[in-house]
Amino acid sequence: MKEFRIFPEPWRVKTVERIALLPREERLARLKAGDWNLFRVPARDVFIDLLTDSGTSAMSDAQWGALMQADESYACARSWEHFEAAAVEVTGYPHILPVHQGRAAEHLLFGALLKKGDFVPSNNHFDTTRANIEALGAAALDLVIAEGRDPRRIHPFKGNMDVEKLESLLSEKRDRVPFCMLTVTNNTGGGQPVAMENIARVAGVCRRHGVPLFLDACRYAENAYFIRIRDERYGAVSIPKIAREMFAHADGCLFSAKKDGLANMGGFLAFRGDAHADAVRDALILKEGFPTYGGMSGRDLEAAAVGLREAQDEEYLRFRIEQVRLFGEMLKENGAHILEPAGGHAVYLDALRMLPHLPQEALPAQALAVALYLEGGVRGVEIGSVMFAGTDPKTGKPSLPPMELVRLAVPRRVYSNDHLAYTAEVAGEVMRLKERIPGFKITWEPPRLRHFTARLAPLLPMD
Repeated sequence: MKEFRIFPEPWRVKTVERIALLPREERLARLKAGDWNLFRVPARDVFIDLLTDSGTSAMSDAQWGALMQADESYACARSWEHFEAAAVEVTGYPHILPVHQGRAAEHLLFGALLKKGDFVPSNNHFDTTRANIEALGAAALDLVIAEGRDPRRIHPFKGNMDVEKLESLLSEKRDRVPFCMLTVTNNTGGGQPVAMENIARVAGVCRRHGVPLFLDACRYAENAYFIRIRDERYGAVSIPKIAREMFAHADGCLFSAKKDGLANMGGFLAFRGDAHADAVRDALILKEGFPTYGGMSGRDLEAAAVGLREAQDEEYLRFRIEQVRLFGEMLKENGAHILEPAGGHAVYLDALRMLPHLPQEALPAQALAVALYLEGGVRGVEIGSVMFAGTDPKTGKPSLPPMELVRLAVPRRVYSNDHLAYTAEVAGEVMRLKERIPGFKITWEPPRLRHFTARLAPLLPMD
């Protein structure tokens, strides 16, 4: 069969939503009113919204049809049966505990298993994961491979964990490591996939030391597709089988249905054994709801049940990964610098290379994110010193993350390639004006997850 150069969306559009590009002076006013924090800019005033792929997907006709047939009974509803069956089918785990979104799963699991002074290793922890661990007085350790810390290095599985570092940690501090995590795909590190071989090796180290392994699996289908196309051993294996093999190496998972569940809300915890499920269930009832709805409506359960299966469709995944790859190529053609290769759900701009006149202390990723909105109405999210700067536990001095990135997350089944081509042109205009872009400072911040609500100000006047 002939392979055509252009691979169109494997769906047709039935409903449209109008979006509008405000004049530049009005975009500047919105930035000032929001204290230069893009989380505080009203969504109606954003033209292309690439802030997150979480909960922003367009649902299919099958999902809307299922939603209309939802059962809103409090306990053991028909919609719960559909959701549980889909989650068991995808993961192979017999214990499914629904929650309203991924960070609720983090809160419940960590609250049950962590204590002050513990360590939790992962390839990379994302923002809410790290915050939920640190809120309990534990330490979130990032053990991604060296290639995953360098935006220019090309590696097919930059999300891999450094197995030798994990072995060293468990050999020295096993009694302070209650579990290990592995994020697939690795969001903080650029949406990069984790190889099946790496998942297996991490699981082997954990088993030898008697440490449970949990997957943060909210983008499991994208990771499975990368394994399919980048590991020749899996070239003829179906996505569901690859996914089940990934889950088979672990003891359980945390899942946000707002990503590869193709839903606008929901998630779950899933476990292989009774002990972990029992440890979490009482807290689930206290904080989220009865164990057959867990903070989700019947409508949410139905939409996620369909979405869990739709996310494994190979035509959908082929377009999804190819669209993001093409987006990265368009950005590079317009002079932008990106973390390479492009990830599964987003393209990450390398702010240190795009704004070389700004030192890291001047928050270049924040400056770049602001410039994208100011020049073209595009909203991304800073993944750099605003989100991840911390304190070195050994020296007590401020510690800066290894990369300054702006994530342009592509919502699933929402934007066309023309929308992304426009965004790439906006990035090119920002590059043309880069010497005029000032750094930023934080004028107020909360004690945790400061990037959501912090107030900032430019170091020089902006107009």
